[in-house]
Amino acid sequence: MAVLIGFLVKNFTLTLMVLGVIAAAISLWRRPRPLTKALVVEDLLAYFILFSIGISFFYNFLAHTVYGDMSAQFIGWPQSPFQAELGFASLGFSVIGFMAFRGVFSLRVAAIVGPSCFLLGAAGIHVYEMITRNNFEPGNAGVIFFTDIGIPIIGFVLLWLKHRWEHESSAAEEVSREGATAT
Repeated sequence: MAVLIGFLVKNFTLTLMVLGVIAAAISLWRRPRPLTKALVVEDLLAYFILFSIGISFFYNFLAHTVYGDMSAQFIGWPQSPFQAELGFASLGFSVIGFMAFRGVFSLRVAAIVGPSCFLLGAAGIHVYEMITRNNFEPGNAGVIFFTDIGIPIIGFVLLWLKHRWEHESSAAEEVSREGATAT
């Protein structure tokens, strides 16, 4: 059990992504039927933002401010004042994530774009560290590396689906209303 808990805590980005999917599934299970594509994507996007941005970056804030020495060791880097700077940047992303959970589309775009720039940049640095310094520590080359790439991809796909199916749903409702008024 201790090994499992250690894995879940050290790989918090993956853990929180899975918890977001579970939360979305519970939310969808409780909704009235029939479920539309737009509604499914709405819940997946909302809980992805809540867990993978809001909660995950708050966790990262704590990890790099309160537990900076431990985080630096996990990543394979020396401790530096940059840990606190990274922590406070993470706090900013977290706040935007919490605000965007049930926010308007433009706020959700911001909640995905900002952290995605950070995460994809971090993935690039991880690759550089692997190649130039042979740094294959779990915090550099483990699950975190893959979620640094996966979270932006998933976020952008969910935003695209939200935009697409929300507009399809709106167009279908408009056609339905026009048909009802013509009769």
